Amino acid sequence: MGSNYLTDPLAFLIQVVFDLIILVVMLRFILQLVRANFYNPISQFAVKMTTPLLRPLRRIIPGVGGIDIASIILMILLKSLELILIMLVTGSGVQPLAAVAIALPELISLTINFFLIAILIQVILSWVNPGSYSPATELIDSITAPLLRPAQRLIPPIGGIDLSPMAVLVGLQLLKMLLIPPLQMLTATLLL
Repeated sequence: MGSNYLTDPLAFLIQVVFDLIILVVMLRFILQLVRANFYNPISQFAVKMTTPLLRPLRRIIPGVGGIDIASIILMILLKSLELILIMLVTGSGVQPLAAVAIALPELISLTINFFLIAILIQVILSWVNPGSYSPATELIDSITAPLLRPAQRLIPPIGGIDLSPMAVLVGLQLLKMLLIPPLQMLTATLLL
């Protein structure tokens, strides 16, 4: 009982700190991918927070076709380090290869959750304060547009209500349900 009393909160804190850092790196990666406004204050925050971590990696790992490979590698490294630290804290035995293998489905799940939350925030903002401008709404629109535009072309508004976000949310959740379990099973079989 004594070991779980401090172990669980410590593992939780490790997870929160690392996932927040990973989310900022992910935000920067996605903003670059969708070519969001670089001068937006939130974009500037993401750039300034992640540049010290990305600069050394970019010297070694070049981008490919406009995709920042260094950001992807950094997210994998951070998630792997998080998992290794949690293994250390919980006493489950440190397995670096297992941490890297587990990191991939975890990051894909986190990415899908990122888009789910961005769409939910956009929907709520459209109800609460429609048509208003803020740096956050500009970036959320940039992030969600590549997913929502195709759905909006297929599903026209009904009675003035845009149902495309609901369709995309359902599609993302289905993707998560169909993609993550097989990846986790593949990871488990590779580790045996």
